[in-house]
Amino acid sequence: MGALNRRRLLEMAGAAAGFLAFGGALASDAPLEDPPAGPQAPLDADSAVGAHIASLKGKVAVARNAGPYHNTINAITLLGGMKAFLPPRAHVVVKPNIAWNRPPAACANTNPDVVLAVVEECIKAGARKVEVYDRPCEDRRRTYARSGIAKAAKAGGGKVRFLEDWEFVETAIPGGRILKNWPVAEGVFAADAFINVPIAKDHDTATLTMAMKNLMGVMGGNRGRIHTHLGQKLADFSTCVVPTLNILDANSILVAGGPQGGTPEDIRTPGMVIAGVEAATVDAFAAANLPWEIAPGRKVAYLEAARDMDIGTLDVSKIRVIES
Repeated sequence: MGALNRRRLLEMAGAAAGFLAFGGALASDAPLEDPPAGPQAPLDADSAVGAHIASLKGKVAVARNAGPYHNTINAITLLGGMKAFLPPRAHVVVKPNIAWNRPPAACANTNPDVVLAVVEECIKAGARKVEVYDRPCEDRRRTYARSGIAKAAKAGGGKVRFLEDWEFVETAIPGGRILKNWPVAEGVFAADAFINVPIAKDHDTATLTMAMKNLMGVMGGNRGRIHTHLGQKLADFSTCVVPTLNILDANSILVAGGPQGGTPEDIRTPGMVIAGVEAATVDAFAAANLPWEIAPGRKVAYLEAARDMDIGTLDVSKIRVIES
């Protein structure tokens, strides 16, 4: 997960800077619970977790019609269960979409029952700590509360907190074509597992927002600058920040009025959770299979850029679907 970037951070910043950034990432309103470990070595492809993740490339799990909570558990189970993704006593970062000060019914943020299920599955799998956070577009305290996600994550045993500006570390993106560096929340690299939990919805700029777009929530700095050549920059960023697992909430989706949400008429209910280890593969499957109402001529530029960069499996006919 982001192995090249972790090495670059170590070379550029040194152990002292790594200590400061990681300490900040855990020290929001409470003292550190564990000594900061600093940037970690790349995930060993020969380890049980690494081998399991490698075996799931080009695949997605699809769980349907059991409600957000059980769809999430079923999708994780189809991929081998959460324990297959976590080393013993893992420190896990869970990143939902908590961008907007809107209630769950608006479908502007990840469904809180999906977040609850993810956190609970991590705890059951033996995680020693599960942190849940995002960098909202609106007031973070109101957004965390009104979305229902803070309450759900705490109920599942997670630690909910806010990202602070000083936690974002300037990070090289060696694989980027346009985006060569950007401040990134260092905690996603220091954790043992990073689980990306977006909602699928319409987006006024990106056409659709799903797993790849959700990674903007761990970006620091002026994110408005990302919206120029957005598709290529999102693809670039996804070569640097690589989630362990992506769990896409497609239980109820926005097909118009996104990303903040509009009226009930903008919502469709596919009743699905789509999960996989490659964000681009999950997004390609979701873009082709959810009931979008995309205007003729509109494209999902970040998927086109991902295809050009050979990120994930973008040919939907080649994606292997695992269903119960």
